[in-house]
Amino acid sequence: MVDAALSFPRFRSRLPWWGRDLQTLRNYIVSIESSLAPYPAQRVEFAMTDGDRLLASLHRPADDLGRPLVVLIHGLTGSEDSAYIRASALHFLDQGYPVLRLNLRGAGPSKGVCRSRYHAGRSDDLRQVLGQMDGRLAGKGLLLVGYSLGGNLLLKYLGEAGRRAIVRGAVSISAPIDLDAARRTIMRSRNRLYHRHIVSGLKLESESLELTTAQRRILAEVETVFDFDDRILAPLMGFADALDYYRRSMALPLLPEIRVPTLVIHARNDPWIPFRSYRDFDWTSNPRLIPLLPATGGHVGFHGRGSRVPWHDRCMALFFGRLG
Repeated sequence: MVDAALSFPRFRSRLPWWGRDLQTLRNYIVSIESSLAPYPAQRVEFAMTDGDRLLASLHRPADDLGRPLVVLIHGLTGSEDSAYIRASALHFLDQGYPVLRLNLRGAGPSKGVCRSRYHAGRSDDLRQVLGQMDGRLAGKGLLLVGYSLGGNLLLKYLGEAGRRAIVRGAVSISAPIDLDAARRTIMRSRNRLYHRHIVSGLKLESESLELTTAQRRILAEVETVFDFDDRILAPLMGFADALDYYRRSMALPLLPEIRVPTLVIHARNDPWIPFRSYRDFDWTSNPRLIPLLPATGGHVGFHGRGSRVPWHDRCMALFFGRLG
């Protein structure tokens, strides 16, 4: 278990990245220096039961300190090469952890070896990946990190697995634990530029799917996240509609079932994910969950004073370092 006295540094925004939007956009405006060249990657494949394959990049630290493998799970329209994934990978490798940058089904290089795609509720894919971890990968244990959509997927897996979860600890960052609430927030007029960017990314990702002529016509007509989820994703993935997908895939109802020490990081001013999803949950109902909910930080931002390393990366390393 984690030390009950564990404390984390206070988050304070670093100039000039003030406010929810600049914190969120910083990863896109300024490239984070996160060259992984000192830690050569090894390609790893995980076979799914339906024939699809998930690809990942495995990195080893310079010295084997006997630390658990950290598995990084990207968010919506992301991949192993997302800026936040690379930044976290570099920080953990510098701390002596082996790291696996996982591409979800149909994302990044996995796109070429998958007929289907990931979604926020596809926790069985993560279960299959973890089930294929042999002693070479997980001999010292497993630690999981999920960002945004990947955070919801991670929390859902942990809740479903309960005491059977085969990991030592986990962290979620900016997870949309109530998917319908997150969808309604991203579709607000103040988020129209974000929304347009996300829809474009979803449509681009879907070009490699095996769609009928009618489905491709619908895809071309899609203008909102809800349209995509309702008219493309739900029919392809066996959901009745978008609302059924949100209800069956969100992690929020499963948080009480998590039995693994889990750090839950979320900024109250996240422009994409409403804070009330976190505010209204009774955190005292599950002592294995440690909420870290600063007033600012944006969506997977957390660019703070005192270090060029994102604040959430420093908190994760501290949390993992204190797990017994």
